[in-house]
Amino acid sequence: MAGISQVTQGGPKTFTPASGETILGGLLVEARAGGRIGVAAAASTKVLGVALTDALAPEQFPPANTTDALGRTVVAAVPIPTTVAVAYGGTEVRVKYSAAANFGDKLVATAAGTVGPAGATPDARTIVGVCTEPAGVAANATGLIRIA
Repeated sequence: MAGISQVTQGGPKTFTPASGETILGGLLVEARAGGRIGVAAAASTKVLGVALTDALAPEQFPPANTTDALGRTVVAAVPIPTTVAVAYGGTEVRVKYSAAANFGDKLVATAAGTVGPAGATPDARTIVGVCTEPAGVAANATGLIRIA
């Protein structure tokens, strides 16, 4: 067999948000049509990892209002990114938990890109990681996850 080139090892990997999507760092993201990503839905089986950065879809530019109330052109000093770095495959990052979880609990995607405990008999395709916060995480708090 001929040699092959390694594409990535351990990430992060960069993706473009789907049209109309606003991605915030710390949210779970899932695969969407056309090779783009969006905020992960509850029980998603297409979770790619955790967004490390914020971004808007390129279609959301230019901004709707490019002038202020006096008619002057509005210019952003810092461009808004249109790509997102996504951590995956064993990386440990902070995410928002929608429900309390204990150290070692398997986690699944819950609403709006958050995570929660998987429960006793989860569908293996929905497991996105393990809670690695030593003291556990309270509901609606941010804590550590090791991404599956």
